[in-house]
Amino acid sequence: MLLSVLNNKDLNSLTPYISICIPAYKRVDYLRRLLASISQQTFTDFEVIITDDSPDDSVSMLLNELTLPFEFHYYKNEPALGTPANWNRGLELAQGEWIKLMHDDDWFASETSLRTFAEESKKTKAGFIFSAFNNVKDGELPRPVFCSSFRLNIIGNNPVALVAKNAIGPPSVVMHRRDPAFTYDVRMKWLVDMDFYMRYLSSHEFKYIPQILINIGISASQVTQTASLVPEVEIPEHMLLANKTGIYQLHNLVIYDAWWRLMRNLGIRSDADIRKTGYGSSIPKAVSAIISFQSKIPATFLKIGVVSKILMATCYLLNRPTKASLSTRNRR
Repeated sequence: MLLSVLNNKDLNSLTPYISICIPAYKRVDYLRRLLASISQQTFTDFEVIITDDSPDDSVSMLLNELTLPFEFHYYKNEPALGTPANWNRGLELAQGEWIKLMHDDDWFASETSLRTFAEESKKTKAGFIFSAFNNVKDGELPRPVFCSSFRLNIIGNNPVALVAKNAIGPPSVVMHRRDPAFTYDVRMKWLVDMDFYMRYLSSHEFKYIPQILINIGISASQVTQTASLVPEVEIPEHMLLANKTGIYQLHNLVIYDAWWRLMRNLGIRSDADIRKTGYGSSIPKAVSAIISFQSKIPATFLKIGVVSKILMATCYLLNRPTKASLSTRNRR
């Protein structure tokens, strides 16, 4: 439901260059900081769409309190949509040529950040742009994060390799062309951004800006902080991702290594451990081979980085994924 549109403009008549989509949820102090950073932007051909999943009126009260130098469109989700359906709501309402999703606890690093994104978009054929960023945790110095040329090459060769490392970063560091064919998978919450990137980059080129344009707020309230290393979350989502991208991807050593580390870090020692996470569908043979191999190695050895890499390479060579081995079967 649309609760307020400033300046009384018809939403359908707007043709901004960039749509800044903000999925909000209660955290008004963070949202205030983000809106302040938007107010400072020197590039102004944008719209702001705020979709609110809060169980209270805190966000609408903040917006009524503020006097902002830009037009915004506010929607209260009734009932709440949840993450990432709330992200998709913003994408659905966006009218801009480009989409700039900004989580409410993130903000622009400088007054020229949006201009830099816009200028790069006009110089490239790429439909997907991302930048370097700062990780900012309360009470600590900002930690800059850049994407290495090594990771850029890996992403360029095969976007599915993002499963090994999300070298792009969270959605707030990304700007992409509006394309209704691509939305965030509501079945996911841990891999949801990487899944979107993989699918989008399968048909769009990307451009990386090696300049810090976004500050990423790090807090305990984030979904990623509550889902990391939780087998009941990570296993079903990784299996879903494998089904979407094709289990044949494990033929790629980088992706194979990602699955090796996943099983090791979650302490998966048998197919039964997979079932305990609530996953009941087919377990790929290649994944079962990793689990079986690791189960024969003391967990303390698997935690030693160099040793783990050698063991992973050995497992890969002994169980080199082929078309036959990358098929699936039910193991109960």
